[in-house]
Amino acid sequence: MAASTDRDTPYRAEIAYRERLRLPWWLWASGLALAAFLAAEIWLGTSGTRAWLPFSVLLPLTTAGLWWLGRVPIRVTADELQVDDARLPLRFVAEVVALDTDGRRELLGVGADPLAFVIQRPWIGGAVQIVLNDPADPTPYWVISSREPVRLAAAIRRAGDHPQTGDNPADG
Repeated sequence: MAASTDRDTPYRAEIAYRERLRLPWWLWASGLALAAFLAAEIWLGTSGTRAWLPFSVLLPLTTAGLWWLGRVPIRVTADELQVDDARLPLRFVAEVVALDTDGRRELLGVGADPLAFVIQRPWIGGAVQIVLNDPADPTPYWVISSREPVRLAAAIRRAGDHPQTGDNPADG
């Protein structure tokens, strides 16, 4: 993945990994079809305001809602993991595990820790578990949905192995 800059941060950081948890096309199609069906049910052949109002309200609201569900960005920079508005400094990462669909289901099932930070999208099968080693934080781990959990886990490991401290290694 090519390096680029992140406009959301006050500094320019090289992006090691980037992903957006977008909705698949079939969710867009079914969501908009359901909104059109509901608007047609409200309309039911009447005239006047009831003829156009359901379509002009429900279809844009559905589009905005579907966009909102698929807006979550994931970024790994040299020193932090950014998931939507949450930021995790990589110095607190103890372990990273890529999960398939069954692993994600097991981790988020009845044995899940209620203090875990979870960004889960049901239409995405894979996920990454990030175990933390911050004694000041009660959060034991993060679980983040990802279409490419192996690549995301590798990017977190690579970035965590080489923390950017700002120190010059030549200074000894």
